[in-house]
Amino acid sequence: MAAAGGSEEPDGPSTEEFVYGEEDFILPGTGWEGEPGSAPSRFDRALLESWDDRMERGLFRYRLGQVPTRVLPGPLRLVAQLNVQRGTERRPPQPVCSLRQPFDPAAFNFTRLRPGELLLRLRRAASDGDRGCPGEPVPLLVAINASPLERGHVLLLPEPSRGLPQALTGPALLGGLEAALLSAHPGFRLGFNGLGGCASVNHLHLHGLYVSRPLPVEAAPAQVLCPRHRLWLLLRGVPAPAFLFYAAGSADLEAVSRDVCRAAEHITDTGLAYNVFITRGEPPEGAGARRGLRVLLWARRPSFGTKASEDFNVALCELAGHLPLPVEPLYRDITEEEALRAIRAHLLPEPELLRLGEDLARLLAG
Repeated sequence: MAAAGGSEEPDGPSTEEFVYGEEDFILPGTGWEGEPGSAPSRFDRALLESWDDRMERGLFRYRLGQVPTRVLPGPLRLVAQLNVQRGTERRPPQPVCSLRQPFDPAAFNFTRLRPGELLLRLRRAASDGDRGCPGEPVPLLVAINASPLERGHVLLLPEPSRGLPQALTGPALLGGLEAALLSAHPGFRLGFNGLGGCASVNHLHLHGLYVSRPLPVEAAPAQVLCPRHRLWLLLRGVPAPAFLFYAAGSADLEAVSRDVCRAAEHITDTGLAYNVFITRGEPPEGAGARRGLRVLLWARRPSFGTKASEDFNVALCELAGHLPLPVEPLYRDITEEEALRAIRAHLLPEPELLRLGEDLARLLAG
């Protein structure tokens, strides 16, 4: 890795440039049979070593120790974690009042990060041409999330100096999908909270974090909606029904990123918010040993206004079955039934979801 250049971004010369190619993708994906993370990839080592260094240097809002974790009794085996300090010490989320709220340079945004908060600049070796052209991921700055959920919780920032609002783009998602393939840890997940879907900052970013346990969305069976565009519906065996896109390998990533963003744009056009979650997972057909990438897209009722830190907020982690909880009584007492009731209160009734799925299938097929 060489030192990064590019004075237009908020990364000084100390930000390490991580150049990768397809030879760095971990294919097929690792499973949970062995010890997760026992053989970290080059990407895992670079990210976690830099992240640990920033923790030792005191650049986070709190020192993250061992996070209490329990699996809730029940068929879905939801993973609950207690993180009191995140609930009390994180930066107050920005109020959101519109699904298409423009970027506000006067509000907090990621150009204001301290240089030490930047860890890496991810760049695909073949992407030296036009930035953001079709089929090319944009370079991603990897920064610490100063109020982390887990060790290795980071933000992936696509060209923050452009001041893009929190609306997912194909090149940004493609970069996130490629980052997922760079990790050898089966629990490295990425995600996106849209406006009205509990996004905390209206400046284009994705989350990346290492989760220590499997989640139900990795293997739940799906029903096909539009096979030519790799679109399925996860309706049963998950905390929140979702549209599922699947990439069996690196050749599928560009098409999946394009189709997910077309579907997300349509969801916004209908007045709904959305969240996205990227994880290693089983093929939707349920056959074959090779794990690819599952990309889940949730359509939901918008949540506007400022999020209350003491609430059970429903964002990408909760929708996937990973429940970060801010207070000990809630962590100790919550049941699977209570968690599902809180999650599903934000979602569409099944008939409405099925109609939306038919619309998305027609959109992609057309």
